[in-house]
Amino acid sequence: MREIGIGVVGGGYMGKAHSVALSAVGAVFDTALRPRLEMICATSPDSARRHAAAYGFARSTADWRALVTDPAVEAVVIASPQETHRAIAELAFSLRKPVFCEKPLGASLEDAQAMTAAAEASGVVNMVGFNYIRTPASQFARRLIAEGVLGRITWFRGEHTEDFDADPARPASWRNFGAANGTMGDLAPHMVNAALALIGPIARLSADIATVYNERPGPDGVPVAVTNDDIGQFMCRFANGAIGHLAFSRVATGRKMGYAYEVTGTAGAIRFDQEDQNALWLYLASDPPGQRGFRKILTGPEHPDYLPFCQGPGHGTGYQDQIIIEARDFLRAIETGTSLWPAFRDGLAVSRVIAAAHESHACGQWIDL
Repeated sequence: MREIGIGVVGGGYMGKAHSVALSAVGAVFDTALRPRLEMICATSPDSARRHAAAYGFARSTADWRALVTDPAVEAVVIASPQETHRAIAELAFSLRKPVFCEKPLGASLEDAQAMTAAAEASGVVNMVGFNYIRTPASQFARRLIAEGVLGRITWFRGEHTEDFDADPARPASWRNFGAANGTMGDLAPHMVNAALALIGPIARLSADIATVYNERPGPDGVPVAVTNDDIGQFMCRFANGAIGHLAFSRVATGRKMGYAYEVTGTAGAIRFDQEDQNALWLYLASDPPGQRGFRKILTGPEHPDYLPFCQGPGHGTGYQDQIIIEARDFLRAIETGTSLWPAFRDGLAVSRVIAAAHESHACGQWIDL
């Protein structure tokens, strides 16, 4: 067992999640590498000091360059806004430091391409954060599909729908400006990643994207223009021949964590909804006619990455546990010197699909990937 100094860029929602995960991962998974919370970066010296004290970091800074270049910081976790990802990652790779970057990989396809090129040129371990696919239930779903339990996959339906922007009186925030912060940049990458992980590459797609509320109250109450999208959807054909439909919304009234999918095959089907993340619904055509129907499987110690958290079936895992599993994979990648899925190249594949969806919407045609 040895320690590795970790620097986290970003002290907010995801910065806290990764900091807590890094504190817990060694105890949960008994990792060979044990994170040492060396430094955290936030937008001001005061907030950085507060985050360091709250999360247990030795030091803090308001300058991400100081964090990345510090000799005691041996690996970097990027949990800052999308437009900052590229510069941070490129500097870390130039210093041959492993990088974990929150999704999406960058603020644009150009960013994602440049970051992937920098990662692969450096030969350094790299990883992108798609946490939802790591639930024990979704890992089990991937296993069922890979083992052929569902037969030949014919259809996929996926959605990532939430309602945090469903109220038109909600004041405008950073989420309402810039393509990278719209629904297609923020929510869609998670479900696109799920589709690629469960079914495989997307060959072509046809998309439609819209803004439902074109104005929102500004800081002084005066309406300001919303410059990005609220909802989007696309039909697609996967490389393996399956067809699919993916939908995304931040104005889906009543939906809190609507990361959900259905997969239909010639021998069975599965359903999953993140709002009930500890259950997977399975249908097998091989069951006797009088017993056919979707059965609810509660996750437990027999399912991937469940037992380290709890010995009791049906007790369940939560959101933070997904981040701890990510931390375990990142440490394992550093230990072995080999990037694990999803690496930056996998994040680039998601960015390509999002860019193709925007292109399809703009021209009104199917786009080949």
